[in-house]
Amino acid sequence: MNLYVVDWPGLGLRSLDVALPRALAELPSPPAVTALLRPDAPAPVRAPDGLRTAVRDLLRGRGYRPTGRGKPSSEYLAAAASRSALGSINAVVDAGNAVSLHAGLPISVVDLDRAAPPLRVDVPEPGTRYVFNPSGQEIDVGGLLSLFDRDGPCANAVKDAQRTKTDGATRRVLALVWGTDAAEAGYTGRVAAWLGELLRGLG
Repeated sequence: MNLYVVDWPGLGLRSLDVALPRALAELPSPPAVTALLRPDAPAPVRAPDGLRTAVRDLLRGRGYRPTGRGKPSSEYLAAAASRSALGSINAVVDAGNAVSLHAGLPISVVDLDRAAPPLRVDVPEPGTRYVFNPSGQEIDVGGLLSLFDRDGPCANAVKDAQRTKTDGATRRVLALVWGTDAAEAGYTGRVAAWLGELLRGLG
């Protein structure tokens, strides 16, 4: 899969193109993955000191403010897990959430059959918005580095668009690890490798 990525200072993006053996509805989330949704679960990767600030700095490049409701998804997961409110969604999303929780890097999970090619990582114009949940709530993604398909931005390090999220029929997935070069050398690669390992465990 070809993925154009705009030149963005400090971006250490990693992508995984995953073909599932069956529809996602037929793939239960493994207990070993759901166990990782606890903040105290043993994990092979742990966020280094300063990573939270580095991720926020990565997203500020074109005026976006990664605070409040617009903070990186990895921070949302950490807060939810601390309240024991991080539950299972599906096998693929659970894997992404588990890795993001422990690694401290935002991860997007997109249904490739719901995203219309060509795909690219670019910056939306000011005022660009999309719906991010089933109830129709919108997020302003202007200036926020995002994955685009033919119809516009559909995923980023904060909230992914509802129109390209996985569902029970999903068979092909694109996972994006929104890494930063400010982390220690090779860190984002190790995070992506762990995510790939969990996804391969689905068969």
